Amino acid sequence: MLRLLSLLLLLAQPAAAREEIVLGLSQDSVAITATFEGSEILVFGAIRRDSQPPPGKLGVIVTVAGPDTPIVVRRKDRRLGIWVNVDDVKIDAAPSFYAVASSAPLGDILRASEDLRNRITLDQAIREVGTNVLDSRSFSRALIRIREENGLYQTLESSVDVSRDTLFETRIAMPANLTEGFYVTRILLTRDGNVVDTYETTIPVKKVGLERWLYNLAHEQAMLYGLMSLAIAIASGWLASAAFSLLRR
Repeated sequence: MLRLLSLLLLLAQPAAAREEIVLGLSQDSVAITATFEGSEILVFGAIRRDSQPPPGKLGVIVTVAGPDTPIVVRRKDRRLGIWVNVDDVKIDAAPSFYAVASSAPLGDILRASEDLRNRITLDQAIREVGTNVLDSRSFSRALIRIREENGLYQTLESSVDVSRDTLFETRIAMPANLTEGFYVTRILLTRDGNVVDTYETTIPVKKVGLERWLYNLAHEQAMLYGLMSLAIAIASGWLASAAFSLLRR
């Protein structure tokens, strides 16, 4: 009887409020043309609930990641007056572009264990392989610093606007030097630092028009591309010479 009473009391308690992300994007693709100077993507959405918001601090995190590529990071040192490579670390996968935006400082809305599990911050987004270098993490930080200077890595804390604990939006600036491929966009919803829901989609970034034609020509018909480049160089030199001769007369 006591067990039956306990079960009835448990069933009578209201279920925890479920929260789900509903996402929208200002554009579902990015076209790289010959005059491409970068793009900006507006990420917006809402939090759908079946009851009142649960207790706990709400956080919204948005990440945009370009295609992963392996890379070798080398450290130079001065030996006998010459700068030479002394150490190197092979990074198994580093996103060609990575931006993480959040509604508050990441340390306030994301537990370290959740960051490790979901690979959210820049430090976790880069995966290393085994190495004999003791301070291998410094190589990853050097890569992050270099790509941050080029606008390829971005940490945008407190840049996600959240309205009435329901609507959210942020803008991600994508530079001109993008790598072609599929860019994975994730939205993570947190409560008291724990991830309670995620949403994922992809944004294709591809060359179009003249840029696409030249890219395909260079990779699929390298000899023709080389001959064409040589012909253009010869024609340009001849035209420059002819123009200079006319100016001297």
